[in-house]
Amino acid sequence: MNHTTTIYAQRRARVAAQLGPGGIAIVPTAPEQARNRDTDFLYRHDSYFYYLTGFTEPNAWLVITDDGRSTLFCAPKDLEREIWDGFRLGPEAAPAALGVDAAFSAGSLDAQLPRLLENRRTVWYPFATHKGLESRIDGWLGSVRARVRYGALCPEQQRDLCGLLDEMRLVKDAHEQDVMRRAAQISAGAHVRAMQLSARMLREGQDVREYHLDAELLHEFRRLGSQYVAYGSIVAAGANACVLHYRADAAPVRAGELVLIDAGCELDGYASDITRTFPANGKFTGPQRTLYDLVLASQDAAAAATKAGARFIDPHEATVKVLAQGLLDVGLLDRNKVGTAEDVIESRAYFQFYMHRTGHWLGMDVHDCGSYVEPSQVGEVSERKDPLSGETITNRPSRILQPGMVLTIEPGLYVRPAEGVPEQFHNIGIRIEDDAIVTATGCELISRGVPVKADEIEALMRG
Repeated sequence: MNHTTTIYAQRRARVAAQLGPGGIAIVPTAPEQARNRDTDFLYRHDSYFYYLTGFTEPNAWLVITDDGRSTLFCAPKDLEREIWDGFRLGPEAAPAALGVDAAFSAGSLDAQLPRLLENRRTVWYPFATHKGLESRIDGWLGSVRARVRYGALCPEQQRDLCGLLDEMRLVKDAHEQDVMRRAAQISAGAHVRAMQLSARMLREGQDVREYHLDAELLHEFRRLGSQYVAYGSIVAAGANACVLHYRADAAPVRAGELVLIDAGCELDGYASDITRTFPANGKFTGPQRTLYDLVLASQDAAAAATKAGARFIDPHEATVKVLAQGLLDVGLLDRNKVGTAEDVIESRAYFQFYMHRTGHWLGMDVHDCGSYVEPSQVGEVSERKDPLSGETITNRPSRILQPGMVLTIEPGLYVRPAEGVPEQFHNIGIRIEDDAIVTATGCELISRGVPVKADEIEALMRG
């Protein structure tokens, strides 16, 4: 086996060791999805399946047993179909190529699975992730039960494989970190090109639209070898930046306004996730610069709070502390009405301008798997009343960060016109997002290939 194949084999071995006596795990990949009458959406594998196999073809299943044996079911070789759909590895070549112990045609799945399930104690599979999977497994178990008069034993337990795999995927190994660094580097370069294109087109008097910048991102992603976008790119000009999940459309990009781009590529199964906000023509106005520097200061505070031994919630709390004081200082919140920064935090008065969390796990999925609750303290429950909604919130201790965990750090401010909001700040939306690998002493910001300081952004866009 080569180095990469060995990584997947080691992961399967770790799963097998956790299944318990008589355990068996079943992991399907994602199905193909029809786009319209005779066309499918661009295929993307299931993350759990890829994590254990490195195999990207559709119509495939993986079975792992507690003795460490792994069996792959995949599409058979079919030269006629390969003319239309491309190369298939096939079950004959799969063991050598992927390091699995055995491989069969996916067409034999219904015949083979009852035999593999027979005399097992526990069947593991990812709950609530594949439509119809539970019914399929029920059918295989029914076939096993039909043989109990001949001495066959049917698994008595069904367990969710997601929790086990989520814990494995949460801490990235050296190989994963290297892939994520390269993905972030590609995405950072795409952001740089989009910034420069915006300024250049405006200088030349051209009509600039959000889709021009979106196209520049996609061009750079593919030019440097990324297979997909990690998510639908957000390219939001002017007031559109105040819409959190806005998608690139046809709105004009105007001099004097800001552009918010939230975009990242996926490389070899791993996502990047970067947001930059920049002046369309390369020069911040005074109010824009004031709020931008405030958001950047809050991100600096969050990054300083991101380190092994800290809690996942710590970067968010560091962000909110800086933003609360800053909102008072710039006049977006009135001290006479909301009180001190501590009062702003307690009442969540900042929520009018900052309404999302400061980060999320990042990995094979852009919002990656993994619990945000510390497993060793899951039973420690407290309750509080939300000051805005009045509902009771159940709290559990936040996850303790470990080296190798990867998360985003993405504070923002979104100022919509409203009573009492100074007009010079209207329709300014700012978010700054970087990808961070937790280390023993802090964090490594792997997406800083694109500038983040206002002066550096302006210098880049002049070039």
